[in-house]
Amino acid sequence: MATYTIVVCDHIHESGLKILESDPEVELINAADEPKDVLIERYIPQADVAITRSSTDVDEKFLVQAKKLKALVRAGVGVDNVDIPACSKLGIVVMNIPTANTIAAVELTMAHMLACVRKFPYAHNHLKQQRIWRRQDWYGTELKDKKLGIIGFGNIGSRVGKRAKAFEMEVITYDPYIDPSKATDLDIAYTENFDDILACDIITIHTPKTEETIGMIGREEIAKMKDGVILINCARGGLYDEEALYEGLKSGKIAMAGIDVFSKEPATDNPLLDLDNVTVTPHLGANTKESQRNIAVQAAESAIAAAKGIAYPNALNLPIKESEMPDFVAPFLELAQKIGYMSAQVTRSGVKSIKLLAQGPVGEYIDSLATFTTVGVMSEALADGINYVNAEYVAKEREIEIFKEVTPDAGGFKNLVTVKLTTQNGNVIRISGTVFDENIQRIVDIDGYTLDLEPKGRLILFKNNDEPGVIGDVGRLIAKYGINISDFRLGRDNNGQALAVVRVDQEIPKALVEELASLDACISVRTASV
Repeated sequence: MATYTIVVCDHIHESGLKILESDPEVELINAADEPKDVLIERYIPQADVAITRSSTDVDEKFLVQAKKLKALVRAGVGVDNVDIPACSKLGIVVMNIPTANTIAAVELTMAHMLACVRKFPYAHNHLKQQRIWRRQDWYGTELKDKKLGIIGFGNIGSRVGKRAKAFEMEVITYDPYIDPSKATDLDIAYTENFDDILACDIITIHTPKTEETIGMIGREEIAKMKDGVILINCARGGLYDEEALYEGLKSGKIAMAGIDVFSKEPATDNPLLDLDNVTVTPHLGANTKESQRNIAVQAAESAIAAAKGIAYPNALNLPIKESEMPDFVAPFLELAQKIGYMSAQVTRSGVKSIKLLAQGPVGEYIDSLATFTTVGVMSEALADGINYVNAEYVAKEREIEIFKEVTPDAGGFKNLVTVKLTTQNGNVIRISGTVFDENIQRIVDIDGYTLDLEPKGRLILFKNNDEPGVIGDVGRLIAKYGINISDFRLGRDNNGQALAVVRVDQEIPKALVEELASLDACISVRTASV
């Protein structure tokens, strides 16, 4: 059995460590407590994949030692500490975890907004620290009927908008990279004129930190704002020009600001801390127990998928620019790769051809889908030698034909991708999948059997004559080996046959497969790990 070394460079939640420890194909090195020079010199040379946080700089010193590294997972959103161009030159895929702390950041934004309009921190300190009871000093304002301007309407900004609507606020957003319907479908106004945002009562920013967004709110923008505006930043430090922000707060042009992130951190000597009209927190956007657990789990799962060549979720430096595609496309790319990988495992034979059928609007991205599918198919045999750049070239070199087909009609689905894999010995498998709202990936058909299956985990595909007692026999044999069933999906056809796909928590021993194959009703047994 192949093993992959995954090095954890910084502390992550124990839930992520448990996932890494429980995978028999993973050798975990938890070097979070090691000095950085020891980490880099002793452990990074061994790593197939590394998981980092903000405490480890992925710079020249790090990368010189990364002799085996094929992927890096940043357990969080920001990658300011990662030299992405240098990683790309070395063929190292860089991934982040952009959505695990979404709710934490959304709720912190609302907390700062409420703290600003009601001045909670100052009223709290007045009473608790100074023991002064003066209600008349703390008249605030209400969120109701105030106009909120949201800059950036992605995962966080859109959820802030939903919550603001619940406070009966008027909400408008500016984001040139989204379809306006994403806002208008939520009864939120969309504008292409940035000045409309500057005219709001409260402004909150939720963009990544790029050359375009650094300092995007400066003196000129603040001058256009209404007197008494409230500004919130729980996104990235530097999106507001801090000198201009300080001047605006000092003059009273800006009534209050709620700031969680700073241009330079730790920000213990930042001039903003000297002002009485600022609520501040020390970069707490992801600091909830739920968020830290989610980040660790997703980081561990991404690291394992990357190590095995199954998928590279949220990759930031692929030659295919996911950032330039609509939001709905990225999960289809990942799904196509997973289906390709699963297909190759199930057939376990030399590949003759790969056919990709894309139905619905996702068909516009057939070439990218084909690349991801090919990487998935060929990763089973060439885990260390296949990537997004060389996938189709290597396929051609091996005389594997790749066919692409696009149709506008996706049947009962909005979009559907289907992979048909044909092997040298004539075996064929056909798997279809789709992505539902909130990026929920599902396999919906395997060889004509309708299913609703999450493409994840260790799977047993058991095809049988459809007769009484088969499910019980399958469950009994799996239990005999002390293996827990986490999911069981069944598809049936009109010819008296059925396909069961069983997800289990432990490794699938060869002896179990042989016993399942010996059942009278069995037609075939195949396994896959996705």
